[in-house]
Amino acid sequence: MSNPIIIETDLKDILAKLDNRLERIETKLEVLPKIETEVSQLKEDVKDLKERATAQIWALIVTVIGATVACSNYQIRFFD
Repeated sequence: MSNPIIIETDLKDILAKLDNRLERIETKLEVLPKIETEVSQLKEDVKDLKERATAQIWALIVTVIGATVACSNYQIRFFD
């Protein structure tokens, strides 16, 4: 008759471990929306950085073209 007591004790230990694991899972699930929000914000920040980089590249291209045109006009006037 000692076997039923051992089985009951083992089941209590198993249930306690399962309960503990479920609590840890619940804790992780509670944090998940915050992580999703932060990932979404990071995506927006990366998109913004890409847009700024593209704008800076185009500004540089326009500046180089403008400087090239200004120099070529200056050289033409200088040699006339």
